[in-house]
Amino acid sequence: MSYDLKSHLAELVRAALGSVAPTEAATPIHIERPKQAAHGDFSCNLALQLARALKRNPRQLAELLLAELPYSSLLSKAEVAGGGFINFHVSPAAKVGVVRDILEQRETFGCSTRGGRRKVLVEFVSANPTGPLHVGHGRGAAYGGSLCKLLAFAGWDVTSEYYVNDAGRQMDILAVSTWLRYLEFCDGQQVPFPPNGYQGDYVRDMASQLRAAHGDRYRRPVGDVVDGTPGLPDGERTDAEAKQQREAQLDALIANAKRLLGEEWRYVHDFVLTEQLADCRSDLEESGVHFDVWFSEQSLFSTGLVARCVERLERGGHLYVQDGARWFRSTAFGDAKDRVVQRDNGLYTYFASDIAYHLNKYERGFQRIINVWGADHHGYIPRVKGALSALGLDAELLEVALVQFAVLYRSGWKASMSTRAGDFVTLRTLRQEVGNDACRFFYVLRKSDQHLDFDLDLAKSQSNDNPVFYVQYAHARVRSLLAQWGGEPETLVGADLVGGLATPREVTLAARLGEFPEVVEAAADELSPHLIAFYLRDLAAEFHSYYNAERILVDRLDKRDARLALALAVAQVIRNGMAILGVSCPESM
Repeated sequence: MSYDLKSHLAELVRAALGSVAPTEAATPIHIERPKQAAHGDFSCNLALQLARALKRNPRQLAELLLAELPYSSLLSKAEVAGGGFINFHVSPAAKVGVVRDILEQRETFGCSTRGGRRKVLVEFVSANPTGPLHVGHGRGAAYGGSLCKLLAFAGWDVTSEYYVNDAGRQMDILAVSTWLRYLEFCDGQQVPFPPNGYQGDYVRDMASQLRAAHGDRYRRPVGDVVDGTPGLPDGERTDAEAKQQREAQLDALIANAKRLLGEEWRYVHDFVLTEQLADCRSDLEESGVHFDVWFSEQSLFSTGLVARCVERLERGGHLYVQDGARWFRSTAFGDAKDRVVQRDNGLYTYFASDIAYHLNKYERGFQRIINVWGADHHGYIPRVKGALSALGLDAELLEVALVQFAVLYRSGWKASMSTRAGDFVTLRTLRQEVGNDACRFFYVLRKSDQHLDFDLDLAKSQSNDNPVFYVQYAHARVRSLLAQWGGEPETLVGADLVGGLATPREVTLAARLGEFPEVVEAAADELSPHLIAFYLRDLAAEFHSYYNAERILVDRLDKRDARLALALAVAQVIRNGMAILGVSCPESM
């Protein structure tokens, strides 16, 4: 039989329920794994569920169900425990039977049909293309990439998407920062550089490329560049007024650049956008993170969708005008305050384009929409869902998974993450230092909305304390065993598992393998790839313990083949799980 013990037990319980209480035969039956091994392999709380409706004592009802439970060769024992739970003890033969399923199904073992091939959109990373991705972005990339693979493994038709913020002020800041550095390369002009411009070396690199390709074409007199710009406060000041003055000076520099360059401003803007997007795409692809769609924010304006969206809110009575600006009544949908969608100068806000972007997602016909946002965007959820409701859309289709930025520690020091200041560790640098596998695995070692301290020294170590090394080493050990054996792995499908796998360690290890499909479904349901990482770490621990305690290549052929089959099944499940996480499985280490 296909290894689905939970479904098999549910069928047994339903048959018993049909005898005890036919009127309740449609009641959902939940089979769970007990937290304590002494309580059996599976447990059912149906008696507690129905006790009130049937006006019976839960334990007595459980005993009635147990008495009507059909015989199954897969069970060694079933008993009533506690206040009415039915605990099931699966036979050793049933537990080791999963090994044959794994060897037959191979890379499809653990796949689910729960998604029903329904269309789901997962949007993640979506960092402003204003500089290289840093290690903080890396966590969202690893989480989103693993989530896409996980959902596809669970039967969903997945589309991955990166939303390119190419129409906002941050791109203007990057463009003017690059242009000011370019002016410095033009005969060494001394150009005052704004303290809140983008400072990184990558900005100087783009300016150098611009100069090499176009010479003095974009050169303008320094006096014209700074004409009319307000003065700056003392550099030591960090108060709100000082920050506002610095932003005003930066806005004036951007306005002057647009005026002086005219139509050529668009070229500078698009040049830096293209450079940073290409770098971002390359970095992500090298990390093993692929996007099916790169969606441009500018397209929302060029197609008129933002204007259409705002007008739709207007017709629905959800906007009002105050101080010349148009406001969305966000408080009517649970938000803390109302939000501006169009400023008094006629320009639409980022929130307006974000509403339009989500409307576009719905119009593309996705049956499930998942956004992966930084944890600092938690407050943004009610206003976006409120706007969707105001548009007459089902806001429940939108799910938001929050991701805390990872904090990198190198030699005990915390690394900076400021893109504007140019003082940050890039994702590419991290990957080069510890490798893609450590990056991907370490990033999903915790639940996404929990803080993650990325221990660089641990990630580089080749020790059992390094979880990715520990899991990969289990796989490599199996491959080494097979190489020593020298036979054809395909022949192990026919091994005598029941006769050859009898020790408690073997049965326990086989039972752990049988949990993988359940872990996949739970991880997909909860949008939690970290459950896969936890499972793989536990599976590797079980295997290493078995390997150290038992000799596998024994003289007795039937026992040797059964043990090799078990080891091969472990390697297959590790490969399946690691593939979901985007981590490789070396043949040797």
